[in-house]
Amino acid sequence: MPVSVPAQTFTGTAGRLDDPMTLPALGLGCMGMSDAYGPADRDESIATVHAALDAGIFLLDTGDFYGQGHNELLIREALWSRRREDVFIAVKFGALRDPEGRFLGFDSRPAAVKNALAYTLKRLGTDYVDLYQPARLDPAVPIEDTVGAVAEMIQAGYVRHLGLSEVSAQTLERAAAVHPVRWLQIEYSVLDRGIEASILPAARRLGTVISAYGVLGRGLLSTDWAARKALAVGDYRAHLPRFSGDNLERNLALTGVLHDIAAEYEMTATQIAIAWVLAQGPDIVPLIGARRRHQLAEAIGALDIRLSSGDLARIRNAIPADAPAGTRYAPEQMRMLDSETGAV
Repeated sequence: MPVSVPAQTFTGTAGRLDDPMTLPALGLGCMGMSDAYGPADRDESIATVHAALDAGIFLLDTGDFYGQGHNELLIREALWSRRREDVFIAVKFGALRDPEGRFLGFDSRPAAVKNALAYTLKRLGTDYVDLYQPARLDPAVPIEDTVGAVAEMIQAGYVRHLGLSEVSAQTLERAAAVHPVRWLQIEYSVLDRGIEASILPAARRLGTVISAYGVLGRGLLSTDWAARKALAVGDYRAHLPRFSGDNLERNLALTGVLHDIAAEYEMTATQIAIAWVLAQGPDIVPLIGARRRHQLAEAIGALDIRLSSGDLARIRNAIPADAPAGTRYAPEQMRMLDSETGAV
C-alpha cells in the first residue's frame, strides 16, 4: 500500500507555488535515472516514478541536459498513463554538452531559452511545463534578459512558473524585479548551509520557495554509504573534492551524530538527514534523488520524524558549517556558481 505524502501549503511570506495545486513535502529528483551516478535500470526508474506519484509526490524535477534529453524522454514514458494535470514538472535548461557528455558552458540568451523549451515540450510530450529555470547563471547574459524570455513563455502559456538555480541573493532580487521567482533550486543539507547567510533570507523576503537538492550530501549522509564506497563506473562523484583522498574519511566522520540520533529514533541516518532539512521551514522542499523504490520508501519515512530543538542543536554543533572537507564541486564548476561567487 503506498504511503501518502502530505502537501505543503505555503503561507505567509512564501505564498503558494500554484493555485489550487500545492507542492508535496518532498519532490523526486530524476537526474540519477539518466546521468551522473553510473548505470540506472530503466524499468526500476519508471517504477520509482510511479511509486512516487502513487504516494502523492507529484513534483518531478528534471533537466533537458540530463542524459542529453534521455531523462525527459524517460519521464514522458513514465507518465503516459497519467493525467498531465496531476503532475508538476520542473525543468532546468541552458547547460551545453558535447556527444561524450562533457559540459561546455551555458547559454541563456532569450532565443536559446525559447529554442530549448520547444525541444523540451516535444520530448516530454506536453504543451506546457510547470516550472522552467536556467540551470546556472549565464555570465554573458543579463539575468533580466533570461527572465524576460521565460516570462514571455509564461504569457504564451508554455510555462506556468519561473525558477532559478544556484544564484546569489543579489541575482535573485534582480530577477524578481522582472517577474516573480517561484522557487530557487540550490544545494542545502546539514553539510551545505551556505544559503543561510543571505540567500535564504532574500528568498523569504521575496516569497520564493527553496527547492533543496543534495539533501543527502550526494550520499555522504545516507545510511548505506559505508557499504558502497566503491563508486560505479561513470559516477561523477569520483571527481568531487569531498569524495577524494582523505576528504572522504573526514566527511564521513562528521556524520556519526546522524547515525546516533537515528538509532535513538529507530530510524535511519538517511531519514534523519532529510528530517533535518524539513525542519528548517515549510518553504523548503527537499528533492530526493531516489533511483529505486526502496530508496524512495526510506525517504518518505523521514516525514514521520519530528526532530526536537535539542536534536537540531546537537546536529549543528557536531557538524559546524565550515567542517566539511573539500568544496561541493570541482574548482572549475565552483566558478560557475553565482551562489558562491556572486555578490550577496
